[in-house]
Amino acid sequence: MEMEQEREWAEAQKIVVSVDLVDAAKRQLQFLAAVDRNRFLYEGPVLQRAIYRYNVCWLPLMAKHSESPICEEPLVVPLDCEWIWHCHRLNPVQYKSDCETLFGRILDNSNALSSVEEVSKRQTGEIWNAMYPEEPYELDLTDALLDISREFPQCEKVTKYDLVSAVKRQSSFFYQVSRPHMSDDIFLQEAVARYKGFLHLIRRNKERSIKRFCVPTYDIDLIWHSHQLYPMSYCKDLSNIMGKILEHDDMDSDRAKGKKLDVGFSETTQQWEDTYGCRYWRAGAMYRGSSPFPVSESPCPFKVLGKELGLLYQCKKLVQLSKVKVVEVVLEFVAVKNLPEGHKGSLFVTFSKKEPDMFFNSKRKLSIFSESGEKQVAYFQCEPSGELHFELTYQSRSNILITKPFKAIGSTDLSLQEFFAPISKLSAERWLELVPSSATMSSRPIFLCVAVSFTTPTPAPQVLHMVRSCPFSKSSCVSPLFGNIQHAKSWTRVIDELGNDVISLQMRYLNKERIKGDLASRKEVIGITESGETHILAEFVGDEWYIKGTCGSFWLQKKSGNDSHLFELISNKMVRLFHGRRLEYESKHCEKRRSDRDFVTAVEFSAEHPYGRGAALFDLRSGIFEVKDDWLVLLGITLAFILSDILRKEGYNGFSVKGVDLRERSNMIKKEKDKKSTTSGAVKREMAVNAEAKRAGCGNSQSPGCGEEGGSGCGQSAKSGGCGSCGGGGCGSGCGNIVESGGCGGCGGGCGGGCGNMVKCGGCGSCGSGCGNHLPCGNETTVGVSSEATEAVAAA
Repeated sequence: MEMEQEREWAEAQKIVVSVDLVDAAKRQLQFLAAVDRNRFLYEGPVLQRAIYRYNVCWLPLMAKHSESPICEEPLVVPLDCEWIWHCHRLNPVQYKSDCETLFGRILDNSNALSSVEEVSKRQTGEIWNAMYPEEPYELDLTDALLDISREFPQCEKVTKYDLVSAVKRQSSFFYQVSRPHMSDDIFLQEAVARYKGFLHLIRRNKERSIKRFCVPTYDIDLIWHSHQLYPMSYCKDLSNIMGKILEHDDMDSDRAKGKKLDVGFSETTQQWEDTYGCRYWRAGAMYRGSSPFPVSESPCPFKVLGKELGLLYQCKKLVQLSKVKVVEVVLEFVAVKNLPEGHKGSLFVTFSKKEPDMFFNSKRKLSIFSESGEKQVAYFQCEPSGELHFELTYQSRSNILITKPFKAIGSTDLSLQEFFAPISKLSAERWLELVPSSATMSSRPIFLCVAVSFTTPTPAPQVLHMVRSCPFSKSSCVSPLFGNIQHAKSWTRVIDELGNDVISLQMRYLNKERIKGDLASRKEVIGITESGETHILAEFVGDEWYIKGTCGSFWLQKKSGNDSHLFELISNKMVRLFHGRRLEYESKHCEKRRSDRDFVTAVEFSAEHPYGRGAALFDLRSGIFEVKDDWLVLLGITLAFILSDILRKEGYNGFSVKGVDLRERSNMIKKEKDKKSTTSGAVKREMAVNAEAKRAGCGNSQSPGCGEEGGSGCGQSAKSGGCGSCGGGGCGSGCGNIVESGGCGGCGGGCGGGCGNMVKCGGCGSCGSGCGNHLPCGNETTVGVSSEATEAVAAA
């Protein structure tokens, strides 16, 4: 930062807030999760009843208690009333006006506790029942036919504020902030500092009579909400900071280019970076897109298996998988200085992981803001270790039209160790000295300004591949397992992302026997672990599969009729299987080109997730299995294997990609391992993934099917945008992982639709439409693109 920018940031950090905002944010996240488990509160009769109870019961009770305490302990607000109270307080000016009009003072929460805190509700319940004998203290939120016609003597004292609309606006907020890093202390502490910086910008605008609609990122917005939930403190603090209570205008939600929210976010970004000299966009704090479509409109009653289990399995961890963590990264190249003479032209920085990992294993490139005048921001995931490698390249103006390759000027590295061992700070902006290339002559050291931010590390999902092996032959050196096998099936090997064997599976058909007068075939799924141990993983009992899992055993029951799910697994947990990509695995962008019938989503239902949580995804065509939790790994492996057998009648013939055996993927990885043992496992995986991508019509860099003029599909480099390379004029649709080209045509021309994971243009260069992944969406703009938050503030 320059000295003036440092002074501005220091001035912002002097802002005094009388609330522990880190603790308040954690409490808010806990409460919002409880509300999300009771989605009847979002709309319909239950919402109407909650608003009624809030107006005629809770507010009068709070007013009476604040005037003269009616009990020694704080009141505990019922969940439904707390939700309406929450949404009311998020319009602080309206809330203050309503309280003063109805009760003569602001009703604060200093003498009230949240319903989700572990405290006794007995005393509050007794007071409530005495005051409102006909109204239960805790409402049955599953009753969709609640009677809201009864009235109370105080019913004339109600707010005129449209609480139904307020709830509707806030019901989507939890999805945006419900990720693990949002509750991390370091992330929240930095969010508090950024919130103070946000308030300082608005204060500066007020002092200079600048009218600007300032739009927060979601980390700032979470802290802002947390502050407003303490109305007395918020009013006092904001009056001290800027002489008035700051309005929280959440009415605008249209993120289209040129609309109020889009313009406000771009202007806020520009002002922030000019004022503080650091980047406004933050990893893990940007818009995630709309909430996934639910698999059920009503909560699923969690049930435990009631019938006697026919087999008893001891819980034993049969597969050993490495624990891998992942972080999200937002990267921007801000400026370069001391550039040698004769190197003017198109400047880019190629960036990669010095030791590629399973999440980030390719080279990508971005322009430099100070040289191009266009903001380009890269979003990606990687493991929180190793080094990011940057190489500054240029192409002279005389070579642009004849597409000569870029020449290297110099390179430098940024170690991730300083951020994550231990975790200290989640963002940095610094000048890095380049090591000049052999062809670069410079009398002064060249520096590159790099801005980067991270989320805190979170456990990465396990991704496994099922590879069908050839059936045994007489000459095979491996014998079939012992037992009365009627006919041997081929083996299916399960390998991890690095090509390491996890377990091998086989379906055994035993002697046919009569069950209840019918001729039936007994089947088993057997597995051989890496150590050579043999285990029975599942048995076909009657007309159901009985499957062993790490956390217990499950019955797999097929569903029919009007049920939306295909199968159900029940035991001490309940898992339902749905066709297609559901919930967190919902199709986005280029993935929509794949048919939903190629996928099955395993959805876990529990008291914590009554509406379901995407726990695993099976790609039936490729044999790829992604799972989030350890308890589901062995169960999921067995289940995916059984599903392949069950669904084979629908046209699936084992695990293959367009007829190509995935054994090829494994062999490719193994060959590369023998060829160069020092090469990291992630590079080997990249070779396999690239081979599969070419078969599927997607390419890296400039491979056919994507990234060239007239193509379609998806790509992973700066020139791939579905169709039309950067500067080209192709048309089509698709998506690119780099900012320059979102859908087609790149940045130079062409039109169509698509999406970009990085941000310069979301649709297609200069014209088109599309959407960005995790970052704002839109077409080419000077300082960013579409708005990033549902909440905004208009500063007078």
